[in-house]
Amino acid sequence: MKSAYELAMERLEKDEPTAKLSEEQKAALADIDKKYDAKIAEKEVFLRGELAKARPDEHAAIEKQLVNERARLTEEREAAKDKVRDRTRQ
Repeated sequence: MKSAYELAMERLEKDEPTAKLSEEQKAALADIDKKYDAKIAEKEVFLRGELAKARPDEHAAIEKQLVNERARLTEEREAAKDKVRDRTRQ
């Protein structure tokens, strides 16, 4: 007997089949992840350094900037990965 999860996954697969990625696409996705992981780390190091030098009244603004930069870069990463994935759907 199948679990509710397995039944749901089967229905989902029927409605929208999973795209198979080529090795080239898998490598491209991994490269995108590495690139954006490095960018995020670079921003975090820079902004944490700025945070250490900042006055206490500036901390909230710098922390907000850190959150915004991380969100922006994550969004860019997903857009780049979607472009690679879209090649499979064509």
